Amino acid sequence: MKHIDIFDVLNDSALLGEEVTVCGWVRTFRDSAQVAFLELGDGTSFARLQIVVDKNAIEIDPECVKNGASVCVVGEVVKAYRGDGVEVNAKKVRLLGKCPSDYPIQKKRTTLDFLRTIPHLRLRTNTFTAVFRVRSVAAQAIHRYFHQHRYYYMNTPIITASDCEGAGEMFRVTTHGYGAKAESEEKFYETDFFGQRAGLSVSGQLEGEVAATAFSKIYTFGPSFRAEKSNTTKHLSEFWHVEPEVAFAELPDIMEIAEEMLKYVIRAVMEECKDEMNFFDSFVEKGLKDKLEHVLNSEFGVCDYTDAIEILKKENGKFVYPVEWGCDLQTEHEKYLTEVVFKKPVFVTNYPKDIKSFYMKQNPDGKTVAATDLLVPGIGEIIGCSEREADYDKLVSVMKVRNMDMDAYKQYLDLRVFGSVPHSGFGLGFERFVMYVTGMENIRDVTLFPRWVKNIM
Repeated sequence: MKHIDIFDVLNDSALLGEEVTVCGWVRTFRDSAQVAFLELGDGTSFARLQIVVDKNAIEIDPECVKNGASVCVVGEVVKAYRGDGVEVNAKKVRLLGKCPSDYPIQKKRTTLDFLRTIPHLRLRTNTFTAVFRVRSVAAQAIHRYFHQHRYYYMNTPIITASDCEGAGEMFRVTTHGYGAKAESEEKFYETDFFGQRAGLSVSGQLEGEVAATAFSKIYTFGPSFRAEKSNTTKHLSEFWHVEPEVAFAELPDIMEIAEEMLKYVIRAVMEECKDEMNFFDSFVEKGLKDKLEHVLNSEFGVCDYTDAIEILKKENGKFVYPVEWGCDLQTEHEKYLTEVVFKKPVFVTNYPKDIKSFYMKQNPDGKTVAATDLLVPGIGEIIGCSEREADYDKLVSVMKVRNMDMDAYKQYLDLRVFGSVPHSGFGLGFERFVMYVTGMENIRDVTLFPRWVKNIM
């Protein structure tokens, strides 16, 4: 069906006075004795196009004015009666798809809680069209940043035999049917598709390190899966992960890259999604644009974990979770550091080795690792970085202490045998980033079909 995108009608001045054909869904309808007004959206822009119908000149099907119906309009582009924009004087309105009166997208019912029950329809609301346009622009900006800095994009396996984080929270991949029996776990997997235990990847990092030892600078951007029974506003069972790996980079280097990339993508969203960001600033999080501008104009802080603990201990009475050296920081602690103490994003560095992953470089003190979390105001942790342990003997020692299966990580250990180099990387949970730049408070509202424990729609 030959037609023009509503975005072009609204933004191309050359179309003024021209006859156009536009298609879209009816968002609102207003009626008077002589004239009717349809607001049409096709998803190509945040703004909608007003269609003016002279009821004395043309007759339209009553189904065409119902909220949610899809229509095709032929008409002339003219200056808007009010404001600086344009509208279309309709010459013909044709129904494409009816929408019944029980269409669930109604003003009185469109709470975010309700919309989560209809993920297949919620995209038609202002909030979700704005969220997913921002998400698209942010994803493009991430690819653009890495391409411009000569990183190579790698597609790491989704099905894997190794648990990158060592936490055992993997979804199992199997072809065994319901009620399959075996003498032992070993026999069960022996007769399975791969002949061994397999699961969905929790991270592409280990394979990314393999690629970095050949290309120096690589990144992955794909889905990760965690069988973590966290029913919170910040956790999903399936999410998208941005993970660069950089050879010859130590912890300060990867921190600099993380800050630069984050600012680059925020700036792209601010510049390319002005209408959407104005909407979020007005209706979702007051002061959002100022918050993001502050991030862009700030040099991120750096605070040693031990120092952060001492700062927090002085305010222990304010927290639900008490703070002691060796504990993992909770969201309330992270927010306090960024919003009260530093008043800007901050890297907390040198975490205790016992609360971090096995692959992180051990510091000379024997207690901490060269790891950092980037904390941002409003959300807490958004990026996790570390320098990877490049020493074979030290890595093996840690893995033995944690009773890890050395055979399962033979290829990973080989990287420390054949030309090992200092290297570092970070992981950015893409949905958390989208939450941050849109002001949305629930991670389930920034992904198309959210999956979490006991929920798959």
